[in-house]
Amino acid sequence: MPRIKDAVPIIQKGLSEKKAIIVIGECSVDYVGRASSKLKLGDRIVIIKRDSSILVHRPRDYSPVNWQPPGCLFEIQSLNDFLSIKAVHKKSKETVNISFKRVYTLLVLDIFDTGEFTLYASEEDMQRCILSHPDIIESGLKVISYEKKIEPGFVDVYCLDSLNRLVVVEIKRRIAGIDAVMQLEKYLEAVRKYSNREVRGVLAAPGISRSVQKSLVALNIEFKPLSPKKCAELLRKTSESKSLEKYIT
Repeated sequence: MPRIKDAVPIIQKGLSEKKAIIVIGECSVDYVGRASSKLKLGDRIVIIKRDSSILVHRPRDYSPVNWQPPGCLFEIQSLNDFLSIKAVHKKSKETVNISFKRVYTLLVLDIFDTGEFTLYASEEDMQRCILSHPDIIESGLKVISYEKKIEPGFVDVYCLDSLNRLVVVEIKRRIAGIDAVMQLEKYLEAVRKYSNREVRGVLAAPGISRSVQKSLVALNIEFKPLSPKKCAELLRKTSESKSLEKYIT
């Protein structure tokens, strides 16, 4: 457990060298800015990042209870046996004062992250990808509607195949289980009631659980592998400003 007076120069040096700093201990937090708040003594995790942003976390919840964006100025000192961390945001003039009664852990880290962040497609993005690139499901497929309302719910994508058969496509972003199969089967039953065409059911997902293999065969539902990553790559090549209606034939 670092002593308060020893923690001050360590944090000051870390700030001057633009290092990441983590302080865990018992502290109170006072904020003054667009509003004001006071958080009484409790165990907290304080993170100061290399860009001079600061976050105060409680032992629960993923969101910080208080934070300031990059560009803070810091004043670190020992006051009445408390470790005082004062952060003032240069532009907004908001101030966070953190007073540590006890410091359990102090880390000063020289860490770097140059990795590219890639967010793969959501189900909505996967739907958009099928609308703009229906051949990702199968060659000759033509989209005629999407989010089509039927009695059990909404069909993700409604198509015609090369043999003029109706194709009901259900999209899942993760490994599809029996719930997805039964959901699609309900849609197929509803469509077959009012259509005189042959109707196919296609479950499009990154994969399926082993338990649904027999159900797919029994219900004559097809599985088409659909990768969120591949959808994201295709969407990047397509202007996302286009209206969805543009893809409907």
